[in-house]
Amino acid sequence: MHTRTKPTRATLAGLLAMIIITATGQAFAAGAPAVSAEALAERLVARMTPQEKLAQLLNTAPAIPRLEVPRYNWWTESLHGAMGTLPTTNFPEPIGLAATFDEALVRRVAGAIGTEVRGLHALARGTGRTGRIGTGLNTWSPNINIFRDPRWGRGQETYGEDPFLAARMGVAYVRGVQGDRPGEYDVIATPKHYAVHSGPESTRHHANVYVSRRDLEDTYLPAFRAAVVEGGAGSIMCAYNRVDGVPACASGLLLDDVLRGDWGFRGYVVSDCDAVTDIHKHHHFAPDAAAAVAAALRAGVDSECNGATLTDTDGLTEPYRDALARGLITMADVDRALVRLFAARYRNGDLPGLRALSTDTVSPDVVGAPAHGEIALEAAEKSLVLLKNDGVLPLRADARIGVIGPLGDATRVLRGNYSSPQSAPPVSVLEGLRRALPQAQVRHAAFGETYTDGDPVPASALRTPDGAPGLLARYYNASGAPPARFAPGELDAWIARTGFDKAPVVTRIEPDVNSRSLDLVQVRDVHRVEWTGFLVPPETGRYRLGIGGFNGEMAFDGQPFVDLAGASWNSLPTMKTVWLEGGRRYPISVWTEARILTGIGLLWKRVSDTPEADMRAVAADSDVLVAVVGLTSDLEAEEAPIEVPGFQGGDKTSLDLFADQQALLEAAKATGKPLVVVLMNGSQVNLAWAKQHADAIIEAWYPGQAGGLAVGRVIAGHVNPAGRLPLTFYASVDDLPPFGDYAMRGRTYRYFEGTPVYPFGHGLSYTRFDYAPLQLQPAAGGAADGLRVTTQVRNTGARAGDEVAQLYLTFPHGDGLPRLALRGFQRVHLAPGEARTLSFDLDPRDLSAVDAGGTRLVMPGRYRISVGSGQPDTGVATRSAAFAIDRARAVPR
Repeated sequence: MHTRTKPTRATLAGLLAMIIITATGQAFAAGAPAVSAEALAERLVARMTPQEKLAQLLNTAPAIPRLEVPRYNWWTESLHGAMGTLPTTNFPEPIGLAATFDEALVRRVAGAIGTEVRGLHALARGTGRTGRIGTGLNTWSPNINIFRDPRWGRGQETYGEDPFLAARMGVAYVRGVQGDRPGEYDVIATPKHYAVHSGPESTRHHANVYVSRRDLEDTYLPAFRAAVVEGGAGSIMCAYNRVDGVPACASGLLLDDVLRGDWGFRGYVVSDCDAVTDIHKHHHFAPDAAAAVAAALRAGVDSECNGATLTDTDGLTEPYRDALARGLITMADVDRALVRLFAARYRNGDLPGLRALSTDTVSPDVVGAPAHGEIALEAAEKSLVLLKNDGVLPLRADARIGVIGPLGDATRVLRGNYSSPQSAPPVSVLEGLRRALPQAQVRHAAFGETYTDGDPVPASALRTPDGAPGLLARYYNASGAPPARFAPGELDAWIARTGFDKAPVVTRIEPDVNSRSLDLVQVRDVHRVEWTGFLVPPETGRYRLGIGGFNGEMAFDGQPFVDLAGASWNSLPTMKTVWLEGGRRYPISVWTEARILTGIGLLWKRVSDTPEADMRAVAADSDVLVAVVGLTSDLEAEEAPIEVPGFQGGDKTSLDLFADQQALLEAAKATGKPLVVVLMNGSQVNLAWAKQHADAIIEAWYPGQAGGLAVGRVIAGHVNPAGRLPLTFYASVDDLPPFGDYAMRGRTYRYFEGTPVYPFGHGLSYTRFDYAPLQLQPAAGGAADGLRVTTQVRNTGARAGDEVAQLYLTFPHGDGLPRLALRGFQRVHLAPGEARTLSFDLDPRDLSAVDAGGTRLVMPGRYRISVGSGQPDTGVATRSAAFAIDRARAVPR
């Protein structure tokens, strides 16, 4: 840790007279909007009372009517799609976006997401719900933690295992969602979780992560640095864990020395939810709550996310009052944080005075726009990775196709985690194949009961009491107006005393069971909803049926069926198996009490008692079998209370497929029909058997609302796959160090010494590409100052397609250095026979490595540059060239 001289107020005033450093880290001439945002914020904060100030430090910032400040909730999520009460566009999970190796595409995805977030904010303005989750003009995305271990359940949220790739994708997301107007933001991005955070989920609230200086600088910080310095992120979220003994949200090293010092960050810092309370309760770093908030505020946390805000709990500012009274913090500390927060609200158009209000420039009509759906399909297509193809793909237009496996007709799996249950109608692989190959015969064999069951019941299978599609929804308000805040633990007692009105305040038809109250002005935050109507299955058979979420009940065919009283957050759906007759109308009722926080859904799954026999029957009349297998984001999930084979607490304990899925693949292979394996998952799965026995393998991730159509179009040959793995696919967790060990040795392609099943960067095509010899041009001062690498790539096959040219750097020999590292990539589209010249400009940071002391520098010695379709020496088209650097050069942190 190092110290620096703090500038005086006079010095700062003089500097501001010459330049203005905005929250993006960019410089603008005096009089630019950024100084106006700071000045407006300072004047506003100066007019607040101490009581008003403290309330603004939490994620639920109350209104200040006398100052014309509306309510604001900083808790907004849009990891791969906006999350709100309207049907939003669901894009591929970030791990799939990383597989596109397409920065421009990710930026367009983020731009569409930002537009929809603004549309949801406009809706909240109109309904008066700006104090609720998902209504702000900021977002707690992207997640740019390094996916260092395949066991981590939240790895799906990241851009993979490589710091360079994560940095490029993170910068693209930040720029896309924030927009390109200097000093203003469409939506403020919040890269998370800063820093050194990637599981296990079960220990995240108390883990003390010790990490070497080399690994910190080499692996865990680069993506955050890029998001701040290059992307101009307006916010950062600090993590739950400790780093070398100090909670990340109280770390002077991370939040002051590195973030604001070395990187010049001028935005605001928000804590992960309950990370500040963890400082006292779980890390025991501070003796009490007041000392905990003081440690965070003084280190640089400006906004505390507290989980108790989800139920409007009172008293959350008391630790700050206590800290002030005891002299642990000063009002100047509070004012500094508030100026940062309110400057952001001026810049994003939530407060007037700097730019037009968000509601003047966008409306709810932009949410789920058809153009956004087109981007979602393109992103899904580009995310698919063809891992193996023995010539079976693409299929003939008139092929007879048998779709098997638990995820063949699944739709929930497409969404991934941190996504809205409401989006454009999702397209399963089964439906996608039928659309992509209308002349083909596509048959389906249902799978048996399994852990991945549970898809939303579509409106086509629901009827209102009057026979219309959907269900009749009735909303009943609490009989009394809820108070602004509840005493701790008082909410349930208040509801028991107050009860609900006997007459509904809103009655309407809804397409399914979902929490939609935020778009209804008349409905209070505490209310009861009942959905009634009929379930009409399309075919006779055995079904899994139930509800997911929390705080709800279901009656079926006139009898009590499911009660979620025992379900907790992130539980698997509660389902039962029933026999249903096709076309019969089964009475159904679902109800829930919205206790400020809501979340419920009606789910089902068609299953078979004899899945293997059904598979063989379908195989007999098929030319090829398409087996759709994998995981769901309900299994690999955030701190999930789940213990099933291979999963515990949201993390994986094994890389193997479920035993019933593996048995199905082996039985399918035994039929003698060509086998195409489509894998849906957010993390690595052991594909050793499939690599040896399947005829083709497609890695599909959690591909979003259009995922099944994307898979169908690739299998049909309408799209030439070009995705690349952003992860190393291992055979077993036994090949890796312990999960809780954050040392990078033995992990990821940069440090793994074993033989992977499939390497990072791997991906095939329906055509072929060749590369010309590399041309290396050092900078004028020598290669230590930079290097231009030029080559030509040519499509030598018969099909048009994309190629992802990857540049890897091999360093001089040195203990602890990575064996090689990605330092550039370009995705290009080439017609048959077409050639393209590609140039990569490597600056000193690209050429640098990190020594054992944590210093980044360009090291003298002999290097190798490789450019090609994947890693060098993996059997793909690659060209390499050597060069030498004769002097060391330091690179700033």
